[in-house]
Amino acid sequence: MLLRLGQTRALVVSSPRAAEAVLRTHDHVFASRPPSALVDALLGGGADVAFAPYGEFWRQARRLVTTHLLSARKVHSLRRGREEEARLVMAGIRGAAAAGAPVDMTRLLGSFTNDIACRAVSGKFFREEGRNELFREAIDGNVAAFGGFSVLDYFPGLAKVGVLARLVFAKTNQLKRKWDELLDKIIDGHVSKASAQEQHPEHDQQEDQEETDFVDVLLDLQEEYNLTREHIKAILMDMFVAGADTSYIVLECAMAELMRKPNLMTKLQAEVRQKTPKGQQMVTEDDLGNMAYLKAVVMETLRLHPPLPLLLPHLSMAECDIDGYKVPAETRVIVNAWALGRDPGSWEAADEFMPERFVDIVSLDFKGRDFQFLPFGAGRRMCPGINFGMASVEIMLANLVYCYDWELPDGMRQVDLDMTDVFGMTMRRKEKSFLIPRMR
Repeated sequence: MLLRLGQTRALVVSSPRAAEAVLRTHDHVFASRPPSALVDALLGGGADVAFAPYGEFWRQARRLVTTHLLSARKVHSLRRGREEEARLVMAGIRGAAAAGAPVDMTRLLGSFTNDIACRAVSGKFFREEGRNELFREAIDGNVAAFGGFSVLDYFPGLAKVGVLARLVFAKTNQLKRKWDELLDKIIDGHVSKASAQEQHPEHDQQEDQEETDFVDVLLDLQEEYNLTREHIKAILMDMFVAGADTSYIVLECAMAELMRKPNLMTKLQAEVRQKTPKGQQMVTEDDLGNMAYLKAVVMETLRLHPPLPLLLPHLSMAECDIDGYKVPAETRVIVNAWALGRDPGSWEAADEFMPERFVDIVSLDFKGRDFQFLPFGAGRRMCPGINFGMASVEIMLANLVYCYDWELPDGMRQVDLDMTDVFGMTMRRKEKSFLIPRMR
């Protein structure tokens, strides 16, 4: 579907065939991002990875992120932090379970994924000065900003109207100052720590035993990759937003869907409890490998509730033929991942939550090879943080159903659970989730 949005052209892709044409066959043509006044203001004109236009800087930044920050090896090295954060959450739930009190799952899961991202990005002392809560506020600000209608992106000619531009970017500039204050403080702290280590090398052995966070890695590679401080801050902002918000959405939607279908919750609990060694208080990441149904629940949640329903926009760099239609250069391309996941031509009972479908079709995955299922995109611009996000989701979901049984608040029935989503850059549930934990 080719649309005219303001002064821009937009191609909306909602079928697997068209998605494959854009993201595989002609991936090299559609690998860029459209210009955005919002990105210019908040991310230094695409100094990050997610929104940078296709080119040499993007290739270098992407290589840095996938090799040094989000590789399977690096994600595995952060497992201790994930398990520790999950343990803190389970301990925090214990009081509510003893009292039979409801837990605000929206806040709990949002805090968990935020804290996981904060720990990975800025180190194990991220809670100092309430820094984790400040990052949560900044992340929410980004989600709201990118999820809204940016008038200057669709009517770029209005940027010449100075008064209008200042009004449009008043909140954006305030948000940018908040990010700068947070990130500059973290970077300066890491620079000071590195300087102290150079002066006192006898402490290096102790420091090496601590977790190496993303800021450490970026500062070590700053000269090799010609990174400015703005580049580092923009890349870190990507890591915070992508690492926290998408994982939280998957966890909250998974728990809500399981509460709507108690038989599926029982089936998942049986698997997790049977495959976790007896006597363990917590599920560890070593235990997750054989939990096929847990992984199926996560995949089915991604199908029905993709965190980025329209992915991030692509931009055609040349004229291209898609299914017999000429798509001009400089056309925005919007891939409707939500529609792909609910296409009745690809999925039986497309609107039903049925994790079993992913147990029966083991070859189907979310890594960009199956174009009816693209929660993380495909091709050159596919999300590089899949391993990081899924590791957080699996360890938390497994422990929630292992450590506790769950009930709806008094008087609430399964059919009363409102699964309405609120559209934005990411798609969150409209209503908060409250559940009552019970000790096993």
